[in-house]
Amino acid sequence: MNIQLATSDAEIGACYPVMKELRPHLLEEEFLPRVRKLEQTGYRLAYMQQPEGIVAVAGFWLRENLAWGRFMYVDDLVTLSSQRSKGIGGRFLAWLREYAIEHGCHQLHLDSGTQRKDAHRFYEREGVNKFGYHFAEALQQKNT
Repeated sequence: MNIQLATSDAEIGACYPVMKELRPHLLEEEFLPRVRKLEQTGYRLAYMQQPEGIVAVAGFWLRENLAWGRFMYVDDLVTLSSQRSKGIGGRFLAWLREYAIEHGCHQLHLDSGTQRKDAHRFYEREGVNKFGYHFAEALQQKNT
């Protein structure tokens, strides 16, 4: 198991097939430019490499706010469906925790869609607790 940050265009591009399982709306030609744009505001993309290729990907931020102090927010965490239930997600989550601690974070946060029951069981099994609800609203864009 080798987990590292994706920094080169090739590494980021190689993460796309795994990320697509979590974010099927993402088009391959948009993936690299979007990650590069997000990186400008602190987004990091990490991946787990196995002999057969990349098997898991995580996108995350290191942030600070009034509510939580310094924290890691995991935007994306996905293991290839063919590789699930092999301990990969747990090892990746452990790596994320260590990375957060090494970078001065006191908490780790993430959101998970209400329909993702298997993910909820995984997070709870791994000691990540449910503390609230996330509310969202789609906004209408004004034509200018």
